[in-house]
Amino acid sequence: MMMDALYAAYPTAWINHGMRSADGTRWWDRYDEPAPQRNVHNRPPAEWAHYFDPLVVAAQKARNAYRNRYDGVHGHRDVVYRYGEPMEAEAREHAHAFHEPVDALGPDPQADDLYGGIRVVLPPGLHRIVHDSSRGAAERAGLLLDHLGHGSLPPGAAWNVTEHGALEDLAHEEVFGTAARQPATHLTFRIRPLPGRQLPPHDVKATWVRFVDSPGIEVELAGMSWRSPRRAWLTHTAVFDPPVDAAIAPKYPADASPQYRARYSEIGDLLPGQTARRTGNPSPFAGREAEILALADRVRQGVGRRAADRPGTALGQQAPADHPVHPQHQHPQQHTPRIR
Repeated sequence: MMMDALYAAYPTAWINHGMRSADGTRWWDRYDEPAPQRNVHNRPPAEWAHYFDPLVVAAQKARNAYRNRYDGVHGHRDVVYRYGEPMEAEAREHAHAFHEPVDALGPDPQADDLYGGIRVVLPPGLHRIVHDSSRGAAERAGLLLDHLGHGSLPPGAAWNVTEHGALEDLAHEEVFGTAARQPATHLTFRIRPLPGRQLPPHDVKATWVRFVDSPGIEVELAGMSWRSPRRAWLTHTAVFDPPVDAAIAPKYPADASPQYRARYSEIGDLLPGQTARRTGNPSPFAGREAEILALADRVRQGVGRRAADRPGTALGQQAPADHPVHPQHQHPQQHTPRIR
């Protein structure tokens, strides 16, 4: 019912069923797929590669093929095209059936807000504080960031165009993860656009971008959100205004850029002497101290010269008027026209 509902709810979308477990393999063998032509495992990569990573899909298909053989089931092999063949051969084989290749415009890191996330198991005391709704969200987000390190934003994350997409990635990781189950907090970061930055190589898809072998990328962290492990419908959100300086961690510590090493340790903590910084609009007076002092000095000199031109006038006092003002000029009479 869930799979039928998925196909019905998204009648034109590509669908990737991913990698199946042992129970999933036996279930899949009995399942009658409503629209197998929209299953990416059944179509050439040129049709759907703007939405999914072909190498990941190929690995999923290979794993599913192994499970089919291991469990002795058919698994709709006649629909899933050519297990194990090179993609180029598959493309040539199915060239006659190609649809118009998808022309999806993915996110631009230099123009779009991006959302990435990690699953983190927090110490018990910090876990209680972070999920305590009676405390301010900004305070709890600050504690989280200090615990993780300002330079520890996830280097391998797929940075999505929506927060929901980032949280979906984390949920998918948890479902298919093989590590021992512990109550992990799903945490997302919102980074602002990176205009004018020299970005490392990155892989762009329709709704996400992934930085390849990141050397440590300085970003403006504009907000954080996290979900309760026990109550996934409860999301805590903190907005940083102005944003906080942070960094996407290097993929490999040895490849960290000099700028990253100058500010962060290998585990992403701020180095001694480095402090968290806000990236709001700078003060209009910052860096202009000498200019302001020179202007004030010119003003004082001008006042002094004008006072010297009027003998007997102390600096800062108004010189007496040359002619007395007649009282009638101070309070002119108001004449009301007579009604005739």
